[in-house]
Amino acid sequence: MADVSLPPGTAPIKPEFLISFGPVQPAPDDDSAEGTTSRSHGNTRNNDEEEAGNDGRARRKPTKEQRKAQRGANKGRKFGKVRDELELCWKVANGTMCEFGTSCRFTHDIDAYLAAKTQDIHVQDVSKISDTAPFITDYLKDAPCHSRYPSIRLDIKCPVLEEKGECRFGFKCRFLGGHMTTDETGDIKLTVDEEKRAYSALSTDELNFVSGETLKILRSKKYPTPITNAYLNDLQATGGEQDAVVEVTNNAIIVVEPEQDAMLVAGSDQNAHSPAFRDTQKIIKERTGGELLEGQVDNSDVPMRFSEKKRLNWAGKTYLAPLTTVGNLPFRRLCVKYGADITCGEMGLANSFLAGSKEEWSLVRRYPSEKIFGVQIAGNRPGNLVPTAEVIQKECGDNIDFVDVNCGCPIDLVFKTGSGSALLDAPGKLGKILIGMNKALGEIPVTVKLRTGVKDGRNTAHKLMPRLSTEFGAGCITLHGRTRQQRYTKLADWDYIRQCVEAVRTAEKDEDLPPVPIFGGGDCFSSQGYWSHVESTGIDGIMIGRGALIKPWIFTEIKERREWDISARERLEMIREYSEYGLNHFGSDTAGVNTTRRYLCEALSFQYRYIPIGLLERLPARINERAPAFRGRSDLETLLASPNSNDWVKISEMFLGPAPEAWTFTPKHKSNAFESQG
Repeated sequence: MADVSLPPGTAPIKPEFLISFGPVQPAPDDDSAEGTTSRSHGNTRNNDEEEAGNDGRARRKPTKEQRKAQRGANKGRKFGKVRDELELCWKVANGTMCEFGTSCRFTHDIDAYLAAKTQDIHVQDVSKISDTAPFITDYLKDAPCHSRYPSIRLDIKCPVLEEKGECRFGFKCRFLGGHMTTDETGDIKLTVDEEKRAYSALSTDELNFVSGETLKILRSKKYPTPITNAYLNDLQATGGEQDAVVEVTNNAIIVVEPEQDAMLVAGSDQNAHSPAFRDTQKIIKERTGGELLEGQVDNSDVPMRFSEKKRLNWAGKTYLAPLTTVGNLPFRRLCVKYGADITCGEMGLANSFLAGSKEEWSLVRRYPSEKIFGVQIAGNRPGNLVPTAEVIQKECGDNIDFVDVNCGCPIDLVFKTGSGSALLDAPGKLGKILIGMNKALGEIPVTVKLRTGVKDGRNTAHKLMPRLSTEFGAGCITLHGRTRQQRYTKLADWDYIRQCVEAVRTAEKDEDLPPVPIFGGGDCFSSQGYWSHVESTGIDGIMIGRGALIKPWIFTEIKERREWDISARERLEMIREYSEYGLNHFGSDTAGVNTTRRYLCEALSFQYRYIPIGLLERLPARINERAPAFRGRSDLETLLASPNSNDWVKISEMFLGPAPEAWTFTPKHKSNAFESQG
């Protein structure tokens, strides 16, 4: 037996697949992976720009305090945005006229652009990839190219055109040969599939786009939030919110320091006949077509009736956890294909939403296949979470099923501001937050994700959760079975989760209230483990995070109540699908291709940890078991298990073409890094 000769906590791999009985792979640092990371989806400046000022002069050496501030998980992760050497104007690239004419800072010379453009790429057909090294030969290397522009391959397909019927990247697309024709003069014309375009408008267009005008209003602090204003003023009047964000003029939200609040409230005019109040009513009428929306007047003294909220009937449904960076729309789309019923966007920061951050508002995007979709936000007081909820309701309310409040994030960046798991020790403030958000969101339910407590050995969730259900109006509660201090260093405490469920159900019965869904979380990695925890704890389901990152097909296993010995080729097909989803979301131009490559490598930095169950002596597999050095049943399976990020980049090149010389990748786990060799 292999597990006799290997140390405890080692995955029991059959002896014939072991390369050696030496040290096991180091455990991936999931605490580090949960640390801070760029929010800009690949739009950060490149490393050279980080070392110099905007004028090109060398930047001064950082001070001791600055170096200290840069220490910690993932603060050094930078991803340069790779662009075309010669940049073509977007309007011209799509066959339209540019209003800036000769003053446009991008070239309008299509001939010059195509002559300098990097060669087209193609998403490789998995059937043409071998199970043995070197795995792939460029089966299009001898394919015909355009007579005038050798960079254009003629025998390829554009994944954006295939899905949407047209490619919005036009001449800038790296799959240009898939949507162009040449006329009798030799000029290139862009093509469109009209039938597919008409269909895609209903089935593939992403939802929850927030307009630039809305972001501009948010940045100027003029976005009207009357429900929030009335609620916060009531809290101020009763002394219940000492650090509220309040409106000053135009009845709009403005972030102020706590010590300023009393002065600002005293100077603000909340009389229903005041000019400020009338201005707000006028803005609301303009935004709603001339009629006030029900509930938009400031009747904050009317109690919120939670019975009017949409009930969440989630028992038996699979739930993909909100995951920072890796839980992007292409990944959620992949998990939905494999059986995820409930999805939630990446955690967004309330203050960034209110500041009109384009990157933050991109986190609310929803793909039509996401059947039940929510937005997760983090904040530290009613003054930023309640207005964020109100803005989300106004801008995206038709396409959001719930808003989740993050009370579980353990990272210092969030915790030290009083957000995330810090709210576990402030139940009074949390209650005011949830009640205010329920008012602002109308019928959209508010859900809460939390941990068992802040400090190890001091669980508090059994006291807080009954109040979430009976007093604060939470529509669903999700409990991760660890404290903030534990992070991932200990196994989740499912016995305590059961105790919390019993406490909530007892309180609901005493108050004669209908039960809210309760989901557990922590270490779920198999169908057997999933259903065992559901049956033993009384929860309605399990929110799955790391298990889905390592094997996105876990939702299929759960629904079919089986352990899937997925083949290497099936896993590679899943990677191909992710690549196409990424190209449709991030773009098929040079920048979009390499943003997709970055997030694909992020996904592979988790998926390599999957040990094929056909190699194990015991089932089910366990998420925290470390793998000894092993080989797969084929070279391809061995490649997919490689912990070397150079191999992750090699896999990305099967579907996204060669990585550019200037492109680098640093994994969140920071165990190793890829750097192009120029």
